[in-house]
Amino acid sequence: MPTTRPRFQVTETPDVERALAVAAAAWPDASRPELVARLFAKGAEAIEAGQADERGARLRAVDLTAGAFDVAYEPGYLEALRDEWPE
Repeated sequence: MPTTRPRFQVTETPDVERALAVAAAAWPDASRPELVARLFAKGAEAIEAGQADERGARLRAVDLTAGAFDVAYEPGYLEALRDEWPE
């Protein structure tokens, strides 16, 4: 089908062959081009989900440790430290 969109070729390596076989089992009525497009979409969704999970884990770690060192410094410590240094 004519298109103005860029195209590319994919060599059917063993990994690509396996991915197409898995996709064909999941979507038996899909054509090979549809399988490739669905694999791309599902792959992108999986990567985005993983990134969201990682971001959530980092935010939970920040929340868990927030304020953990409040007891390490007495009140006014930073101001006192600044007062020791002339401008």
